[in-house]
Amino acid sequence: MVLSLKSIRKRFGGIVALRGCHLDVRPGEVHLLLGENGAGKSTLMKIAAGIERADSGELLWHGSPAAFRTPAEAQRAGIAMVHQESLLAPHLTVAENIFLGRYPTGPLGWVWRGRILDHARRLISEHNFPLQAEARVGHLTPAGKQLVEICRAIAHGSSLLIFDEPTSALSSGESEEVFRIVRTLKARGTAIIYITHRMEELRAVGDRVTVLRDGESVYSGDMSATTTGDLIRHMVGRSFEAVYRREPLPPGEELLRVHGLSLRNTLSNVSFALRAGEIVGLAGLMGAGRTELCRAIFGVDPIDSGAVFVQGTALRLRSPRDAVRAGIALVPEDRQRAGLAPGLPTGQNMTLASLEFLSRFGFIDTARERAVVDQHSARLRLKLGSPAQLAGRLSGGNQQKVVVAKWVARGAKIFLFDEPTRGIDIGAKAEVFDLMGELAAGGAAILMVSSELPELLQVADRILVMRQGRIAAELPRQTTQEVIMRHAALEAC
Repeated sequence: MVLSLKSIRKRFGGIVALRGCHLDVRPGEVHLLLGENGAGKSTLMKIAAGIERADSGELLWHGSPAAFRTPAEAQRAGIAMVHQESLLAPHLTVAENIFLGRYPTGPLGWVWRGRILDHARRLISEHNFPLQAEARVGHLTPAGKQLVEICRAIAHGSSLLIFDEPTSALSSGESEEVFRIVRTLKARGTAIIYITHRMEELRAVGDRVTVLRDGESVYSGDMSATTTGDLIRHMVGRSFEAVYRREPLPPGEELLRVHGLSLRNTLSNVSFALRAGEIVGLAGLMGAGRTELCRAIFGVDPIDSGAVFVQGTALRLRSPRDAVRAGIALVPEDRQRAGLAPGLPTGQNMTLASLEFLSRFGFIDTARERAVVDQHSARLRLKLGSPAQLAGRLSGGNQQKVVVAKWVARGAKIFLFDEPTRGIDIGAKAEVFDLMGELAAGGAAILMVSSELPELLQVADRILVMRQGRIAAELPRQTTQEVIMRHAALEAC
């Protein structure tokens, strides 16, 4: 074994994070690590990478006892962690980021930038990465930044790489590039621990799997002998069908109508309607125009032609402010950048869209603000230590609830959910679906964009399929994934 973790225990004050976890990984193996948020995955991996120290238990590195006191010690031994959030310096080049902290220098201490570039080019070429050593990291896509993180780990000569949600912010095509790299590293004998919430990725990369629940190892086995249903049951203690089940409601009055919407080679003559009490799914391949449609309805991108009606009244969408005042809310795909102010307290995030109702003469009425925060924290079952807790430090599921709470507090009745469960675990997904169901039951109309077809079939009352900027089909809830994909992918069905 490259790494063995046995009976690992860890407490943070009065909170037990790990209750005796076990995990081992072999050379040339991709070992999947699964579990809900809070199950202990990150804590266990931080112990392996020298970021945290276990209270008890045994860590064996290539068969010998080890205790890494710092990440630098773990890196020198051959363990590297590729983090979900980029830890790169955006103003430096790809080459400079790869060798940051380990620059070759001359006798007088001058950095040999030529050698840095040469080393980086060889590394990039050897692994066939689509990167330019001279490019500024700040100009790269999320996928490009993830590749730089991988290059840094490989440059250390690591024999174990820990991938923490490497594809959470990537498109399907970009994710395939990460899978290719993982397979290449595996073929060269590198041991890999791979953490993901995307159930569809498991069989694309994984050999074996370990599942954590409430700080304990509850299952380990070969992926070939484990079904997806089994994994979900191990993660949450019950099947997904038992985790979330929604009965459709009779639709009410029409709240939103989009007619003939067109936008700069992106959208073409899009028309549909949403009624109170409905959750309408929006399916399509990457680039079909789903996110662009949400942005156009919300007033982010000015439309070229067509109209948006709310309760029969045509809107002049010059900016998102017009949409918000009409009762439209956007829960964006990238909640960290577009939905939240991560550096502000959670309570302030929840009232950001309602400040005009909570202030007098330019001053916020803090008592009214706190009442709003308390009301909607309870309503949405937010798991907070305090409203003063920074929004960026919440789990993905709780961050999503805060974004929704912001719009519920504002009084929105039309919700555009763009990939609402991206990057959150199965239990948090069920909570988000419950919340959407409660909004619909309260008379809201919901448009839900999702790339995960089983979710749409589980949640939506009907499904719109987009292809090349158009609505290609409207399907009933009882349809199949195959029918959806046929309409999404083919020129004619």
